[in-house]
Amino acid sequence: MRARPGRNTIVSQEANFPTDLYVAQGLSEMLGLDLRAVPAVEVLRAIGADTAVVTLTHVDYRSGSVHDMRAINEAAHAAGALVVWDLSHSAGAIELDLDGSGCDLAIGCGYKYLNGGPGAPAFIYVDERLQDELANPLQGWMGHAEPFAFVDEYRPAAGILNFLTGTPSILALAALDAGIGTFDGISMRDVQAKSRKLSQLLVEEVEARCSGEVRLASPRDPAERGSHVVFAHPEGYAVMQALIAHGVIGDFRAPDLMRFGFTPLYTRYSDVIRAVEILAEILASREWDRPRFRQRARVT
Repeated sequence: MRARPGRNTIVSQEANFPTDLYVAQGLSEMLGLDLRAVPAVEVLRAIGADTAVVTLTHVDYRSGSVHDMRAINEAAHAAGALVVWDLSHSAGAIELDLDGSGCDLAIGCGYKYLNGGPGAPAFIYVDERLQDELANPLQGWMGHAEPFAFVDEYRPAAGILNFLTGTPSILALAALDAGIGTFDGISMRDVQAKSRKLSQLLVEEVEARCSGEVRLASPRDPAERGSHVVFAHPEGYAVMQALIAHGVIGDFRAPDLMRFGFTPLYTRYSDVIRAVEILAEILASREWDRPRFRQRARVT
C-alpha cells in the first residue's frame, strides 16, 4: 500500500483548493516530482504506475461536488500509491467513513463545520497501519517520545503522536472542543440528511423565484453535493455584498460564483426561505448595482 521507489508523480485535480495545490507545487519542486493536475472526471484515469500519491479535496470548494472516496482509494492502492484527502468542506457536514473506505491520510480545518471558530486548529488522520511507517519531516517538540525530557536528539513518539509538531494553542483547542461537543448524541447520517434537505430547499426556492437571474453551478443531485450550494451570476460579487448587508452571509468565488453554506445543526428551513426572499428582492430591485457593493475588498 505504500508508494514504491521510482514513483515520481503527484496526481491532483485542476482547480483543487489553491492552498493544496500550492503545497503540492512546492513539494514537487523540492523533491523533483511531477505534479499532474487533471479535470475531476479524469482523476481515476490519471492514476498509474508512476503515481506516488493522490491528493484531493473531498468536497469541491467551489461547486460542492463530492469525489467517490472509496473508488479513488481503491484505484490508488491498486497502483501502489497513497491518497491524501482534504476534508475541510466535509468533516462535520456529511457522513464520512475513513476506515471503511480505506483512507490512508487526511487533513482538515476545525473552523468550518466543526464550529471551532477563527483560529481553530487543523486536524490530521493517519491510518493505523501507516502510523509507525511514515516519518514526520517537521520534527517538533510535542512529537517527541519524551518531550519533557528535553534531550538534544529527536526520538519520535509512537503512533499518531509522531505527527504533532509544536505546542498547540490551548485556547483554540478549547473552543474547538466546545464546537465538536455540539455533535454529542447526534448521528452524522442525520446531520447529512438535514444538510441535503436544506440545500435542496435552497435550490428549489431560488429557481422558483430567481431562475431568470442566476444559474445553478453545483450538482443538481443532493447526494452529489457537500453542504454548500453555488449559484452563478454575472455580478456575483456585488450581489453577495448586498446579501451580506442584509444579514445573509455567504461568499464569492471568482469569476461569478455565489456560495451558500449550511451548518445543519443550527440552520433552520425558515432561514433558507428568508434568505431566498432577500435574494429575490435584491435581484428584482437591482440593489446590488450600488457603488458600495461593487467595490472589491481583499476578502471575498
